[in-house]
Amino acid sequence: MSKISAMLDIGKRSLSNSGTGLQVVGHNIANKSTEGFSRQRVELQSAVPITEGNIQIGMGARTGQVTRTNNPWLEKQIQRETTNMGNMESRSDALQRVEQVYNEQINKGLNQYLTDFFNSFRELSNNPESLASRTMVREAAVALGNDFKRVNQQLRDIQHDLDNQVRTNVEEINQMSKEISTLNEKIQLVENQGAHANDERDRRDVLLKQLGERIDITWGEGTDGMVSVTAGRTAILVSGNTYSQLRAAESDTHDRVEVYFKGNENGTLHNVTEQISGGRIGGALTVRDQTIEEMKSSMDKMAYKIAEEVNRAHIEGHDRYGKPGVLFFDMPSAVEGASDELKLNMTIFNDVGRIAAASRPDAPGDNIVANLISSLQYRKVMDDGAASFDDFYNTQVGQIGTIAQRAVKTHEAQKNIMSQLNNIRESISGVSIDEETTKMIEFQRAYEASARLIRTADEMLETVINLKRL
Repeated sequence: MSKISAMLDIGKRSLSNSGTGLQVVGHNIANKSTEGFSRQRVELQSAVPITEGNIQIGMGARTGQVTRTNNPWLEKQIQRETTNMGNMESRSDALQRVEQVYNEQINKGLNQYLTDFFNSFRELSNNPESLASRTMVREAAVALGNDFKRVNQQLRDIQHDLDNQVRTNVEEINQMSKEISTLNEKIQLVENQGAHANDERDRRDVLLKQLGERIDITWGEGTDGMVSVTAGRTAILVSGNTYSQLRAAESDTHDRVEVYFKGNENGTLHNVTEQISGGRIGGALTVRDQTIEEMKSSMDKMAYKIAEEVNRAHIEGHDRYGKPGVLFFDMPSAVEGASDELKLNMTIFNDVGRIAAASRPDAPGDNIVANLISSLQYRKVMDDGAASFDDFYNTQVGQIGTIAQRAVKTHEAQKNIMSQLNNIRESISGVSIDEETTKMIEFQRAYEASARLIRTADEMLETVINLKRL
C-alpha cells in the first residue's frame, strides 16, 4: 500500500511539474514581443528519495526554480553601446538641422546675399550717378543684414529646441530612476524568499538601457540584488530603494538650460552639466554648447569684419552731394552679437544719395570707392589676412557639412553594432516559437503520462481493496 501511495505522490508532483512547465511556456509565448524579455525555463530537481533497507527508491521530481536565460555581461555591453547610440543619434539629428541653415541648394543663402551685396557696388561703379544702382546697393545691404540675423536666429532656435530636449530627457530620467528604485525593492523582497525575480530583473535591465540611452551612467549590483546608478561622476540617481532627481533649469549666467543634481530634499543644487558627455543629453549639449556656439562666433566675426572694412572704405569717399562719406553700417558694439546688430546706417537708408562712390568731392563719374568696396569680397581680411570673406564662409559651411556627414555615418555604424548585439541577445535570451511549441508538446505528453501513472496506481489500489473484500 505504501508503494502505491508513493506512486500517487509521484504522479501528483509530475502533473504539477508539467502544469508549471506549460504555464511557463505560455508566459514565454505571450512575451515574444516584449522588449527586454528573457526566455524562462523550469528547473526540475529529483525529489528526496526514500530508503528501505539497503536500497534507495526515488520519489520522482519536483520544481526547483523558474529561471531566465540571460547573459549579464552581454546586457551590460548592450547598455554601454546604447549610451553611445543615444549620443550619436542626438548629435546626428542636431547637426543635420544646423547643416540645413547653410543649405544654399534649396534656398538663397548668406553666400548669395554676400555676393549680391558686393555685385551691387560693382554695378554702382559702372554708373556712379545712377539712383537705381544706389537703390540696389541699399536693398542688397538690407538683405545681407537680414540674412545674418536669419542665420543667427535659426541657430538660436536649434539651441532652444535642444534645451527642450534636455528638459524632456531629464523628466524621463527621473521617472526611470523612481521605477528602478521600486524594482530594487521588489527584487530584494522576492529573492529573500528564495525565488528568482525574473520579470522584475528583465524590466530593470530595460530601464537601465533606456536610462543609459539618455545620459551616461555607471551602475553596479550589490549582493542584495539591488543596483546603484550614478549619472556623470557624482549624481547618484538610485541607491537601493531610494532615488534622487535631476533638474533642468536655465543658469544664472546665460540663457541655456543646464542640468542640476540635488541629493536630498534639503540639499543644495549642484551643476553637473560638465560631467555629462554621453547619451542623448550629452550629444545635445555638445552640439548646443560647442558646434553651434562656434558657428555663431564665426558669423559674428564675419559680420563685424564686413561692417569694419566697408565702413573704413566708405568714410574715405564722398557721396552724390559731394559730402564726406558716413558710416555705411551701424558699427556693432562688439564682435559678439555682431551678426544680430549688422544694420544699414539710417542716413543712407533714408537717402541713397549719401552712398559714397567717389574718392573726391564733386567728381561725377568717380567710382574709386565703389570699386574699392566691391574688391573687399576677395581681399584676405579674415583670420588675420589668411582668408577672404568667401573663403572664410565657405570654410565654415564645409566644416559643418563634414561634421554632420561624419556624425551620420558614425550613427549608421553604431546602429549596425547595436543590431549585431541585439541579434546575439535574441539568440541567447529570445523566445523561439518553434522551440516553445516543442516544449509545449513535451510537457503535454509528460502530463498525460503522469495522469496515466495516477490512473494505474488508482486501479492497483482498487484491486488491493477488492482483494480484502474477498
